[in-house]
Amino acid sequence: MKIAVASGKGGTGKTTVAVNLALSLQDIQLLDCDVEEPNANLFLQKSVDRVEDVSILVPQIDDDLCNCCGDCVAFCQYNALAALPNKVMVFESLCHGCGGCKLVCPEKAITETGRNIGYIEKSSGNGLDFYHGILCIGDAMASPLIQRLKCYADENKTIILDAPPGTACPMITTLKDVDYCILVTEPTPFGLHDLKLAVEVVEKMSIPAGIIINQDAEGYSEVEEFCKSKNIPIILRIPYDRRIAEMYSKGIPFAEELPGWKEKFREMYEQIKRIIE
Repeated sequence: MKIAVASGKGGTGKTTVAVNLALSLQDIQLLDCDVEEPNANLFLQKSVDRVEDVSILVPQIDDDLCNCCGDCVAFCQYNALAALPNKVMVFESLCHGCGGCKLVCPEKAITETGRNIGYIEKSSGNGLDFYHGILCIGDAMASPLIQRLKCYADENKTIILDAPPGTACPMITTLKDVDYCILVTEPTPFGLHDLKLAVEVVEKMSIPAGIIINQDAEGYSEVEEFCKSKNIPIILRIPYDRRIAEMYSKGIPFAEELPGWKEKFREMYEQIKRIIE
């Protein structure tokens, strides 16, 4: 079973939920797919080993064969190619590595070469296999790195994917092929606004979802009203608690320290299993 933990915005507690859920279960894989700023290991504090450098294929143009017809430029949807009167320029940082330009070139003037975009690290022990991807500084190609990271998923285990914040391509790449999505929100107008965007994504992708309200407190009921209107269950509430905040600031998973929380996460997990089945 693959469970993604996502949110419409950053700072809602998505990684907190993913880590505490993983630590509450056995024989689990945790993939930190927030490759631009992975932080799950700040809470796990595991020693990691690099397992792979990840690259994508980018075009290399043979000027002796190229006639500057512009077919490759017309094909590219990301403006990674530009046609000058006597040369086609390649902007490698914009290339998504699809290989289409090579296919459409009538002169066979395009070959491909690898460009490093990041790397993957792992650790294991105590019933938890952990992987995260780290994107090269200044690179924008998060999705190809996430796709490669997901190749390490062990289909024989329960897999928890800590998704990037927001609703852009990296989040959608993470959610592809998951069985369930936990959406973490907070009871504020900003939290509700971005929750609506995230719910729209999971609806379009036909992924069953449940809501966790983090920093739950009285005074703002609109999140609950929205969940009722969409018939999306609230599967857990994490209270606005100074002890949890203090442990977070020290990199301590609160389920490890506060009594009863591992049981609550396990109950939530069993609820998700029943929904999927």
